[in-house]
Amino acid sequence: MCGICGFTGTPDRVVLEQMTDAIVHRGPDDAGHWDAPKISLGMRRLEIVDLETGQQPVFNEDGSICVVFNGEIYNHHELRAELETAGHKFRSHHSDTEVLVHLYEQYGDDFLNRLNGMFAIALWDSRRQRLLLARDRAGIKPLYIGQFHGRLLFASEIKSLLAHPIVERKPNYQALYHYFSFKNIPAPWSAFDGIEQLRPGERAIYEEGELKREQWWTLRYAEDNTIDEQSAAARIRELLEDSVRLRMGADVPFGAYLSGGVDSSSVVALMSRIGGHRVQTFSLVYADDFQHKAADQVFARQVARQYDTDHHEYELTHHDVADSFDAVLSAFDEPFSGVTSTYFVTRLIAKHVKVALSGDGADELFGSYLPHRLAQPLHHFPRLKDRLSGLPEHEQALLQPYLNQPEYLNAMLGQGGDEAGRRMSLYLWNDAGKRALFSEKMLALCPNESTEQLIRTVYDASGTADPLNRALNCDFLTLLPDQVLAFVDRLSMAHSVEVRPPFLDYRLMEFAATLPGSMKIKNGRSKHILKEAVRGLIPDEVIDRPKEGFVLPIDNWLLNEMRPLAEELLASDRLALHGLFQGSAVEKIMTEHYSRSVNHGPRIWNLMMFQRWWETYFE
Repeated sequence: MCGICGFTGTPDRVVLEQMTDAIVHRGPDDAGHWDAPKISLGMRRLEIVDLETGQQPVFNEDGSICVVFNGEIYNHHELRAELETAGHKFRSHHSDTEVLVHLYEQYGDDFLNRLNGMFAIALWDSRRQRLLLARDRAGIKPLYIGQFHGRLLFASEIKSLLAHPIVERKPNYQALYHYFSFKNIPAPWSAFDGIEQLRPGERAIYEEGELKREQWWTLRYAEDNTIDEQSAAARIRELLEDSVRLRMGADVPFGAYLSGGVDSSSVVALMSRIGGHRVQTFSLVYADDFQHKAADQVFARQVARQYDTDHHEYELTHHDVADSFDAVLSAFDEPFSGVTSTYFVTRLIAKHVKVALSGDGADELFGSYLPHRLAQPLHHFPRLKDRLSGLPEHEQALLQPYLNQPEYLNAMLGQGGDEAGRRMSLYLWNDAGKRALFSEKMLALCPNESTEQLIRTVYDASGTADPLNRALNCDFLTLLPDQVLAFVDRLSMAHSVEVRPPFLDYRLMEFAATLPGSMKIKNGRSKHILKEAVRGLIPDEVIDRPKEGFVLPIDNWLLNEMRPLAEELLASDRLALHGLFQGSAVEKIMTEHYSRSVNHGPRIWNLMMFQRWWETYFE
């Protein structure tokens, strides 16, 4: 694992310590600098860059500023050259960590805006008696904080905070309420009372015993309707290529995830063109024959052949999922019922490389998921539905790919009066569904919670009227950091593999935010402008194939091989351990699922992961 961990005491004393590693002590140097207070530091980080001299913590020349951080700074070479020109002296050969202390000296808190990377940073300024904590723009790397008995604790993992003797382990029912809609705990909460996450692009300043939190970066949508598709596609290609180039900087071997879709295939293709070594690629395949999954293997192999990669496949069975139940939960320390496939393919990757590039983030930038595909049709349908038979082509395009499904669009409109209400119908449980699931005890513990209102707040703050970009912004702020990037980071770090997503270079994110939604999903075609950007780079068959997610076929397994585990975990005596559900509601879900009248697979998996988490941490 790699990460940061620490706690602060009173303003005149700060201690940053790694709970599970030896403490590295540093007092005054031979010249007498920084004679008080002493500071204890330690951390554990994957050795990716500057293997010999890049250990942390890292100090500036006089020892007044020190930093520990988790992640990678991709533009550290350019920043180092700039700082050396300005007179800064470096001890290491090319440590990206050491760049941070000098960059802070030069620019103060604004140093964050100059970073291109993924990071959770803890920086102590002894002269100002001031601690700065910061998380990267997209939220690729996690950072948790908690204030207990006058102390501020922080760590990359919840388990580090739970290990501290002053932390009392209590569930956060407010956060857990939202888990049953999202499949994950949404920031800024964690599943534990008193422990929170920094949001993506957020920093926290601890000074004079006070904690102040603020956004240092936000993705702002400002559509440029004058840009043409050819120029937009060329710019995307240029930015993506440079992003891949930057992320291929490492002093260890690296590879790439390859699912057979547009996103990962584009990254692999660019890596093969840029790098001087044969790329190692990794795919997940299934022992059983599941719908659409055979195609993933076919397309992944096609791309691997075209670019002559050293290709590896992990064949997954239901035994893998059942056997890894506790290991996956341990990686999160929270209930999580989203995708866990990363855990298994990364198990294979760890045997070959320490760093792997992925295609994560492209869906949330360019539009792919069901809420994205529905955004434009639902926006235009109310004014067009009474004259569907006579619509000209340009208006027909606004309703694609649902032009011939007016009943479905009408039904979706009936789910709520606004975007938030309609979006809630696509989550695992809406608020009404949770009220039917929860016991009186749980409802009394969170009487005023509303996931719909939480989503409405996100939509209201989007800053754009473009229907697709509003939907994309919602997922960029919620699904991407809290679920997608969470499972990528936690489950890859469980095998000591670092994952780098080129699509989440801030330059590419900011450019994508200038493109109108009509360019991202055009005539019902998902990720239209991205596909045009990589046309000629990857096979047309990959570009034009239907979207298939990188997911587990858990529904099928729960009906068959994993049914005994589900029935064991969700038995009435096990649920009585916490008493948060109505027994009759869970029984109804199980009965309907196993009679095959309603597919409740995702809900059963959600309940199973929660139950196992509760028993692990509270029983």
